[in-house]
Amino acid sequence: MYQDAVVLCSASHYAKKFYLNPDFEGLPEQVKQELKIMCVLYTEDVGGIILLIFDEKGNLNITTEADEGDLLFDEIGSHLVVKRMREEKRELFQQLEEYYSVFFLNE
Repeated sequence: MYQDAVVLCSASHYAKKFYLNPDFEGLPEQVKQELKIMCVLYTEDVGGIILLIFDEKGNLNITTEADEGDLLFDEIGSHLVVKRMREEKRELFQQLEEYYSVFFLNE
């Protein structure tokens, strides 16, 4: 079904918006809310943009970006928050990878 990277969700400090890929509307409401809270808190804490992306093998990756002229973006804080997020949400991320593997990669 999918050959390339697929965005699960993202949030932007600049646009003040959260995006959930419509292909994932079938996720339980609690999971969707947890993703939203996690991403929005990230952007409020360090700024910039956060994206949760499945690669072509089904691994869930966290990518962050910031506008080049954004002097308020905390790059060091960003790395620390993402590291903490990976540790605290390890189980959720594993479940999301399994979900993606079954429903999108047909494995």
